[in-house]
Amino acid sequence: MRFTCFPICAAMLVLATAVSCPCVNGQVRTTTSEPELIAIMSSGDTSDEDKALACKRLAIYGSAAAVPELAKLLPDYRFASWARIALEAIPARECDEALRSATKQLDGNLLIGVVNSIGVRRDRESVETLTELLKNPTFDIASAAAVALGKIGDETAAGVLRQSLSQASVEVRSAIAEGCVLCAERILATGNRSLAIEMYDEVRNAKVPMQRIVEATRGAIIARGAEGVPVLVEQIRSPERSMFQLALQVARESQSKEVGKALLSEINSATTDRATLIVHALGDLPNTVEQQSIIDIAANAKKEVRVAAIGVLGRIGDAACVAPLLKIAMESEDLQAPVRAALVDLQDESVNGEILKRLKTAKDETQLLIEVVGLRRIEATAQLETALSSSQAAVRGAALASLGSIVPQDRLSILISQVVAPKYAEDLTAAQKALKEAAVRMPDREACAAELTIASKKAALPTRLALMEILGSVGGPTSLETVAAVAKESDPQLKDVSTRLLGEWMTIDAAPVLLDLAKRGPADKFQLRAVKGYIRIARQFVMSDQERIAMCENAMEAAKQTAEKKMVVEIFSRYPSIGMLKLAVEAAKSPALKEDANRAALTIAEKLKDNTEAQELARKAGILP
Repeated sequence: MRFTCFPICAAMLVLATAVSCPCVNGQVRTTTSEPELIAIMSSGDTSDEDKALACKRLAIYGSAAAVPELAKLLPDYRFASWARIALEAIPARECDEALRSATKQLDGNLLIGVVNSIGVRRDRESVETLTELLKNPTFDIASAAAVALGKIGDETAAGVLRQSLSQASVEVRSAIAEGCVLCAERILATGNRSLAIEMYDEVRNAKVPMQRIVEATRGAIIARGAEGVPVLVEQIRSPERSMFQLALQVARESQSKEVGKALLSEINSATTDRATLIVHALGDLPNTVEQQSIIDIAANAKKEVRVAAIGVLGRIGDAACVAPLLKIAMESEDLQAPVRAALVDLQDESVNGEILKRLKTAKDETQLLIEVVGLRRIEATAQLETALSSSQAAVRGAALASLGSIVPQDRLSILISQVVAPKYAEDLTAAQKALKEAAVRMPDREACAAELTIASKKAALPTRLALMEILGSVGGPTSLETVAAVAKESDPQLKDVSTRLLGEWMTIDAAPVLLDLAKRGPADKFQLRAVKGYIRIARQFVMSDQERIAMCENAMEAAKQTAEKKMVVEIFSRYPSIGMLKLAVEAAKSPALKEDANRAALTIAEKLKDNTEAQELARKAGILP
């Protein structure tokens, strides 16, 4: 294996989990012995892989004693990266000396790697060496030196970088600016705020790529603290989109009231799209501005900005937002959807009580409040039942929808009565939808199915059809029994709905019902539907081999058309076994099924090639030679 000095090698080393190293007799074992690891590296009999792993172990267990052997590997493309990782990690001055010495011997990628390692170690004594490398005509080497100086980050390195920023070639200036930003960050961390600000501002004013200006501006704002707000506002107003986005990012990081107030003051003068983004940023700064300020924006700004402010209220608001949000919705119909969403999102525990209180005296906002009750899952069954008598169809529809979301099992009769005997015929569809939603979430589905079954026996035909659909969604033994009984009635509409539901049933207990219908019924579309439903269960559901074989036998007997019999034959090869092979051989006796059955039998025989009985059976049937 060939190891190069490129960054991928360092990544491989960090991610490697192997901890084995060879000892002198060639055996591989785990070791934490530094002398043994050094011996492995210096041995001429060590493989490349094991030498690299020895370097890896020295990154953990090495000391100054390992440095000479590691330093020997720095000019070797195979091991340079591995050696540098160890030298970066060992806490000894000798590592710094070895890396500095290597800069005088190496070039190209090997030199760049060493410079990067100096930056990792933040060796202050290397500033002079790196200063010279800043003048290197090779762009990558000079750039690496600039970044390494930035990582060292003392005042001496700062002086070198500041002087170079104005004097360096355009190609290297970006890396020097990066170094300045890194250096300023370290200097700021030491408490020298004024020097850090000077460096940030020099980069901001230099002719460097926008990315470097963005980085420096961020640092300049943060370094100034509260005095950085004017600089932040300057970026809010900047025509450069990247600077505007930077300002919002820094604002979110600061979480200061001064920044919040500054953002708030810019909304009216900003373009609509920027004002919208500023409002969203304020939503991430909930403690920096008064809630009333966001309410005022939601009530008075341009539509897009109002929508953003309404959404922010939903995220950070409390019960005090309910009244103003309702007012906004009533005054602006096109804002009702975002207001509804905000009312649903409010996290304050007292919001539910506020909504119920307002529902008692509501007028124009009744429908909206009822919708919110359902979306927030607030227990308000009595109020919603009262709303079912409203003269307004929209209010009744909202009440039905919300009852579907919140009605408890012991009050399910409210929705059943609305389906069986609706006071307003126009509400029937909404009532059926609400009943279905409620029924499928009931904790006791069997009790729910029993209640629906009783109601269906007294209902008119259209209602019975709707209740069958709901029972099909509820599922369970009681629903299955009811739908199966209806499938045997004479009415074609009931037979149509019930057989369709049975054919789509999601539990295996529908199989006997479908088989019974398939055997008893005349050769019509309902019998065909029952056969196909039975075959679907045999093909798709989980069961034992014997159960599936038995179902396939039954299906072949019940199927009256060749097409359905071929559907059964297709199941044979899906679940290969001796039993299925026997069924395929038997089916091949039918001229209409012979080709399909022989193909299935051959597939099974191939899958059971190690089964002597299967192979013998296939040969006797002429499937295999």
